[in-house]
Amino acid sequence: MLPRFKAAAVHAAPVFLDKAATTKKALWLIREAAAQGAALVAFPETFIPAFPMWAALWAPIDNHDLFVRMAEQSVLVDGPEIKAIRDEARTLGIIVSIGISEKSSASVGGIWNSNLLIGEDGEILNHHRKLVPTFYEKLIWSGGDGAGLRVVDTRIGKIGQLICGENTNPLARYALMAQGEQFHISSWPPIWPTRRPADGVNYQIATATRIRASAHCFEAKVFGLATAGMLDKAARDMLVARDPSIAAVLDGTPRAATFFLDPTGEQIGDALCEDEGILYADIDLNQCVEPKQFHDVVGYYNRFDIFELAVNRRRLVPATFNHDEMPAAADGVEADAVRAPQASRIGF
Repeated sequence: MLPRFKAAAVHAAPVFLDKAATTKKALWLIREAAAQGAALVAFPETFIPAFPMWAALWAPIDNHDLFVRMAEQSVLVDGPEIKAIRDEARTLGIIVSIGISEKSSASVGGIWNSNLLIGEDGEILNHHRKLVPTFYEKLIWSGGDGAGLRVVDTRIGKIGQLICGENTNPLARYALMAQGEQFHISSWPPIWPTRRPADGVNYQIATATRIRASAHCFEAKVFGLATAGMLDKAARDMLVARDPSIAAVLDGTPRAATFFLDPTGEQIGDALCEDEGILYADIDLNQCVEPKQFHDVVGYYNRFDIFELAVNRRRLVPATFNHDEMPAAADGVEADAVRAPQASRIGF
């Protein structure tokens, strides 16, 4: 028999651009989910410290101060904020998926849109950086790499994760399917402004999320957890105070939704959209088996002699350095015959 467990999907706003306060909020939400018996809790895209929606609202020349603040409030994977979440996961014995804006140790202005999967023992099971920042996100984040395109085998099943628009990338999704994914986590922003009200209907992010997440669950025959952020009044008012003309854009842009899906792509229970909260679902991975009779795209329903996919999962680094010092020559060996200096990699 395959595992059965309770999952929790967080639909909440961060304390806007405040990593310390948002971490405290995350800890409280983790405790609440654990108290309700959840074996896993998942947070939205870049929950710490926020989603940079201002990149859609104003030209880059008007946003320098916000980028500087975003970089300052982004977090290191080995920093105190993530340590606190890892410690809480270990204390409560719960798996945590959390979106962060990740700071680079090699650059004060280099940041990634990342997602961490933290095990019930507090260990980081997967560290994924969004492959391609979408649309105006390119003004904020660097492109990631394939190192995080991994499915993690846990006691509650095989878990995969993709961030927002990556769920539109069929090759990234297939890479997870091919590793036996059973439970898919997708994380999303609170809103996605693309138009001013006078220009027509704005981007329907909840609909777009449901289409993409449902397609993946149907194709992969997996359960899905879609967790979206929220734009709360404090963040909205801060942005409007900067430029009152964008109030209509923010207020007229549809909000994202948080929900669960079964292996046929159908929604499980209700969704959260307008109000903060934690959504729960009872997951029975045994329900992934029957739909595989119809289409098993990584099993019998494929032609591996026709289609091939190669995935580069090497973690990218800014430079590779050779050691400066030469090792001492051994007795009877000429100095120039001593082994060549070894390379050491410096990562972000």
